[in-house]
Amino acid sequence: MELALATREVAGHAVVEVRGEVDVYTSSVLRERLVELIDGGQRRVVVDLDRVDFLDSSGLGVLVGALRRLRTAGGELTLVCTNEKLLKVFRITALDRVFTIHDSVEAATSGAS
Repeated sequence: MELALATREVAGHAVVEVRGEVDVYTSSVLRERLVELIDGGQRRVVVDLDRVDFLDSSGLGVLVGALRRLRTAGGELTLVCTNEKLLKVFRITALDRVFTIHDSVEAATSGAS
């Protein structure tokens, strides 16, 4: 399956909607989009993973890299994920302690925990 990205603005946040598989073959596309947003001055980014079918270590690396880049710039990156398979990956890798993960874009952009 391919990777599809869409970006929209919600309450001052850039929301990147990700659909498909984020793996060694497609993660560079996501990395480029996130770098483009951050280099363009965006400081509040939400990555919506609700339509992601598969996420491997290269995809996790892209997310961690974007988080570091944003934190260095004084920004924040949050995730939206309700897929139990993906949430399990975040728990196993302890990245659920690194990322703020919301159950909806609305929750991620409202400032609610």
